[in-house]
Order: sequence, then C-alpha cells, then structure tokens
Amino acid sequence: MAVYLDNAATTPVAPEVVDVMISTLKDSFGNPSSSHSYGRQVKALLETSRRSIAKHLNCQPSELIFTSGGTEADNMALQSATSQLGVKHIITSALEHHAVGHTAEALANKVKVSYVRVCNRGHVDLNHLEELLQSGEKTLVSLMHANNEIGTKIDLYKVSALCRQYDAYFHSDTVQTMGHYRFDLRDLDIDFITCAAHKFHGPKGIGFLYVNKNVKVEPLIHGGAQERGFRGGTENAAGIVGLAKAMDLAHDDMESHQNHVQGIKSYMIEQLTEYFEDVQFHGETDPERALYTVLNVCFPANEKSSMLLFTLDLKGVAVSGGSACSSGASTGSHVLKGINADMNRPNARFSFSRYTTKEEIDFALEQVKSCYEKTLV
Repeated sequence: MAVYLDNAATTPVAPEVVDVMISTLKDSFGNPSSSHSYGRQVKALLETSRRSIAKHLNCQPSELIFTSGGTEADNMALQSATSQLGVKHIITSALEHHAVGHTAEALANKVKVSYVRVCNRGHVDLNHLEELLQSGEKTLVSLMHANNEIGTKIDLYKVSALCRQYDAYFHSDTVQTMGHYRFDLRDLDIDFITCAAHKFHGPKGIGFLYVNKNVKVEPLIHGGAQERGFRGGTENAAGIVGLAKAMDLAHDDMESHQNHVQGIKSYMIEQLTEYFEDVQFHGETDPERALYTVLNVCFPANEKSSMLLFTLDLKGVAVSGGSACSSGASTGSHVLKGINADMNRPNARFSFSRYTTKEEIDFALEQVKSCYEKTLV
C-alpha cells in the first residue's frame, strides 16, 4: 500500500480537472491574443474562467492577475508595493514562506524590513504589530493566512483592521488556504492575496494575484499586453481552465471536505497521543485557529531520527519534514526555529486532502509505530 500524506506540498490533480485541461489542449490551442476565431475561442475560455473564480471570491474579475503560481504572485505583491506604491517599510514574520521571506530580504537594501514577534504556537503578536505600524512610514504588512509547515492561522480581519488604522497596505500569502476556506473579498479589506492551483487539486504552474481595485500597480514582467498589461507572456490557457475547475470543485461542497479532513486530522492526533507518551504537535491544534489540512508532529527523541522520513518513504508513506520548497537544503526548518522548537527531536509534517481515507491513516500509523520502534534507543 502507498499512502500520500504530503498534500501541503502539492495535491493530486482531480480527474475532472484533467478532463477539462485535456479538452482545452486538444480543442482550444489558439493564442488568446490573436484576433481570429481560434484566438477568440481561447480568450473567451480565459475570461469565463476569470469570472468564475471572481464569483467564488466575491471580487471583480479585473482584480485577478493570472501568474505562474504562488511564488510569482507573492513576489509581484511585495515588489510592486516597494517600487510603485511608495512603501518604505515591510512588516512580516520569521515564519513566512520563502516566497515572501526571501523577497523581503532581497528588498532590505531598499526598504526597512521588520519582523513581528510570534509565540511558540506560531501566532502573531498583534500588540507588537501595532507598535511596528506606528513608525509613520508607508508600510506593507505581509503575513500568511496559514503556515504551510505548522498550520497556525492568523485572523485576517484583525490584521486588516490594524493595517487600515495605520494606513498600511496588507498582503497575505493565502496559498495554503485558497480552495480550502471561503473568501469574501468585498467584506475582507485587503490589498493582495495569492493562489497556487496545485494546492487544491489543480495543476502546477498556474495561480493568481488578487489586487484590490483601489491599488494601482504596474507590470513586473514586460512583453505583451496580456492580463490587461499587468503580466506579459502568452497565458497558460489549459492551466487557467484547470484552476477554475479546481476552484469550482473546491467550493461545491467545501464544508463537507472540511469536516472530513478535520476528522482525519483529529483521529491521527488521538492515535498518536495514545501511542506515544511524549509526542508533541508543533503549531496550533485548535480547529478554530489551525489549518485543518496540516499536522506537524514532534516525536520523542531517538538516536536515528534523521532516518525517520526516509524509512517511512521506504514503507510507502510519503510525508515531509517541512516545506517541500526547501527540500535539499542543509539547514533545518526556519519555521520550527522561529517558534523555538526542539530541533534535536524528529518531526514530520502530515498533510491531508479530501481524498485521504481513514484506512490510509491507519496504515501510516502502523508504519510510524514500526519504524519508530526500530529506531528507538
């Protein structure tokens, strides 16, 4: 049996998404910038997809710019804010995805970068955030909605209220929550949010940046007039159609998906707690304050802990020790370091999707127990 529990890294593409993408690739191959019928056909597909996504988010279609994924969207938000919106101060956290963290570091030679304090559960210190917002400089706050490694969520509405109180722009990396929670962008006062389709059973290589209609940005990728001049380059038509279909599927029965996956996660917490005397969970586990798709487990220390993930892989269980975007890095997780986790103990990130079954969790638990027993001192 093979069990995939690394859905925070990427999810399997839904069969319905594959079908519409294949149809698009076969039957709608025209360039959407062409004026003839082949081009117009594809252009219509793109704009229909844009309207469909906008309807789910309760925003205007013109507020969505299709990108190659979440990393490009995050980069575009931060770089646009500093180069075009007069931002002189970026406030972020040490727990952000590298798409934000490394971009902020790269911009530090141009603008001031501050890091808001976080607690050992990964929650942002809102009092400290307010202190940082009082600098008087034009500021962009960039804080992810839910952490991709430990699952802790922030309250977007509370952060938004603080940003507006101090006339700051607000960007949130919503890659892990898009397609998993409902967004009402007419109710949530935010300037930028991001999406990567492959996090909710869509294709890789496609996403979008939402830019509030009151924010005026210029292109960072120059070339053609695609995306209303905001992003040059021929659009990924099949990817965009796949993104829209994945978004439709995610919203069709979102509450049922949430309940199913939260049940899987709660069951795993219960089983691990019963079996291990000293198991811990990084980040937040309260369902109201945590991403229901992610569970970061800190196992008791053992002398061969570095082999835990490798052994699980050999046994047919795919999990990660952190963000897949950082695999191959020689350093440990910056997120776990940021919450002062014990880096000497083995950890594994289990992440689930609507396709995950209880039987798969039982199999994974058996393998965890067996390989842990073999490596226990």
